[in-house]
Amino acid sequence: MQRRAQREQPGRAKRLTRVLVCAAAVPVMLIAAGCSSDSGSGDGGDKGADASASKSASPSPTVQAAAYQRLPEACGVLSKKTLEDLAPKAKSGKQGGSDDVSTRASCSWSSLDNNGVKGSQFRWLNVSLLRFDSDITRGAGDKLAREYYTKQVRDARSAEGAKGTRAVPLAGTGDEATTVSYDLKKKEGTFKQQTVVARVENVVVTLDYNGAGLAGDKTPDAGYLLKDAQKAAREAVASVTKANGTGAASGSPSAAAPVKPSGSGSKPSRPASKSASGKS
Repeated sequence: MQRRAQREQPGRAKRLTRVLVCAAAVPVMLIAAGCSSDSGSGDGGDKGADASASKSASPSPTVQAAAYQRLPEACGVLSKKTLEDLAPKAKSGKQGGSDDVSTRASCSWSSLDNNGVKGSQFRWLNVSLLRFDSDITRGAGDKLAREYYTKQVRDARSAEGAKGTRAVPLAGTGDEATTVSYDLKKKEGTFKQQTVVARVENVVVTLDYNGAGLAGDKTPDAGYLLKDAQKAAREAVASVTKANGTGAASGSPSAAAPVKPSGSGSKPSRPASKSASGKS
């Protein structure tokens, strides 16, 4: 019996060893399986989903659309009566060059009342209109117009050769307006220059008016010229508002739809070039 038990012990030991080895292998397989499962549903997929959700949640940039979308015909912004008062000898207006009359336009009138040896009275009148569209990169149209308005007033005040320059705010003409007056002395005589810069919504109106007595005729009164220029500027501003209809005349930019970025991009408005011809 003792010998039989001794013979069976090696066999039992081998079977016990195999059971222990298999039992130890089970946790290792479970751990490996767990790691493999984690890596399959790991951060990579979640991060991608989060990034996609964050991107779709970001709002597209917008800018308030400009209130005014068109300009009136430049040579028609002033009434016949006003033109007869300011430029009585002008036969017709001369329209300025523009590649887009809905964005920028201008018209000028020259008047020479020639009295021969008794002298002559000269008048020159010019109206420039510049409209700014809202642009996603540059900003709202009225903001761009305010910047240009400020520049126009600054340029008028620093005109070369100007003497006795005086700038005064003008009420009742668009959203904001300024008159700039000065003298220009030339060999022909002394020219009394009056410039009115006005902004209404996203449009800037610049009116230049000057007069001189030539060949010994008396110099015109600057005060009268200024009143005429202010009257004409108000009329030009009213023409801009009228051209855009009653809805735009309320002056409420909040009613306009926002502008969103487009693939082609918007073409910014270009400032109107001030013609040197005819302006003395």
